[in-house]
Amino acid sequence: MTFNWVNNLVVSGITSINSQLSHLVINTCNNVMVRNVKLIAPDKSPNTDGIHVENSNGVTINGCTMQTGDDCISIGDATYNLFMSNIKCGPGHGVSIGSLGQKVDEKGVENVTLTNAIFSGSDNGVRIKSWARPSNGFVRNVLFQNIIMNNVENPIIIDQNYCPNNQGCPGQTSGIKISEVTYKNIQGSSATAEAVTFDCSPSNPCQGIKLEDINLNFKNKAATSSCNNIGGTSNGTLVPESCLLN
Repeated sequence: MTFNWVNNLVVSGITSINSQLSHLVINTCNNVMVRNVKLIAPDKSPNTDGIHVENSNGVTINGCTMQTGDDCISIGDATYNLFMSNIKCGPGHGVSIGSLGQKVDEKGVENVTLTNAIFSGSDNGVRIKSWARPSNGFVRNVLFQNIIMNNVENPIIIDQNYCPNNQGCPGQTSGIKISEVTYKNIQGSSATAEAVTFDCSPSNPCQGIKLEDINLNFKNKAATSSCNNIGGTSNGTLVPESCLLN
């Protein structure tokens, strides 16, 4: 189900099962409410994103459950003022900003909030992903808060070295500028030893990244974290120990 060039849209109370591709696409829309929607596909089914948003302003997603073979929610270029709350995700690939930067000329993503979410058995939790190639796009003013992770493989991840099959980008670096991203009150369990991965672009390091009250464990022990090309601050309880240099 795809909505193109729609203003003042409400999608409510719908269940979509075994969509061949993305269940719900919001493209070039303004003032959209998606609420109480269930989107279900097998966990190994390719490209069955739950909700994909791009080129849109003022989208709210509330009270939705997504069990898919791809991203529960994927956020594309030129998405502004997106608010997501009371989300259940898993299985699936998490909530992903990107992938961005496949093209040189992109408009960016700005003012995105995810609050009160539960991820269960998903391949990722909250992810920002960009191609390792030149681009003038950006990601800024993002808040991920009040989130529970249950056996999630990559609970917190920024990956700016996305290059599937090493085609079209070997030896290059991402031009996407990521800044002012806050992770607050995120707790639970990681399915991998490394629960926090910040792999930012060497040519455009992440800036203004903030960690506050993070508690993620792996097999009942503290998980680990890694940081490349990133600047930011850490506050409150931090498990794993933050690799950000204050």
